[in-house]
Amino acid sequence: MLAEERRNRLLEFVRVRRFASLPDLAEQLDVSESTVRRDLEYLEEQGSARRIHGGVLYTGSSPKMPHFDARQPAQWTEKKAIAEHAVRLIEDGDTVLLDGGSTTYEVVRLLVGRLLHVVTNSLPVANLLASDSNSDLVLIGGNICPRTGVAQGPYANRMLGTVRVRKTILSVAGINDEGFFNNNLLLVETEQAMMEVADEVIVVADSTKFGRQSLGHVCPLRDVDYLVVDDGITEQWRSKVAAAGVRLIVAGLTEDGSS
Repeated sequence: MLAEERRNRLLEFVRVRRFASLPDLAEQLDVSESTVRRDLEYLEEQGSARRIHGGVLYTGSSPKMPHFDARQPAQWTEKKAIAEHAVRLIEDGDTVLLDGGSTTYEVVRLLVGRLLHVVTNSLPVANLLASDSNSDLVLIGGNICPRTGVAQGPYANRMLGTVRVRKTILSVAGINDEGFFNNNLLLVETEQAMMEVADEVIVVADSTKFGRQSLGHVCPLRDVDYLVVDDGITEQWRSKVAAAGVRLIVAGLTEDGSS
């Protein structure tokens, strides 16, 4: 069996089960555990799997939803770099609230296997963490947007009002002088509820979002504690963010695309 075919079979096995042990994988593929380890190293570098104590979890691409199909390939390298810097703000044992944006999803892929309390209104995020025994997962209910798999609206907002979290991580559709925007009014209200229950608010956004607005205004710039962006952000916007009192984290990229 060729290495590529074996890795594809391994990944599909883990994807279906969400979690698999090394002996299970070795038996399924009829190879040694050392071969499985080498394949897992490769898949982990690709972001498709994450090794944890006792086995491996699937951390590959999101479920097939229009929101992810349209957005995940765009600025994917930048979004991965942003995610790698955003997770450095998360400490083991934190209670973290996450929305359902494509950049947020990249953050969650890197949180798999960590000791965290996670609250989310995103079905794709919950699906990613559901088999992770290290995380304590709470799924917010409400009206599900079929395009994104995100719960929003009055039921979601009411449930959010009953929780308290250390950090909220949000993605946005646009950033301009007035602040942060998203393109769904129900989602905007739910994100505002997410901000109200957090000690710290972290926005993750690639540099293409700057200078744009969308249908709904989430909040002014000053209402966010951290903004994590890629190094495409202009000097003018760096100054505006600093003037608003927001701590800016810029994810620089090397020539090979790593951060």
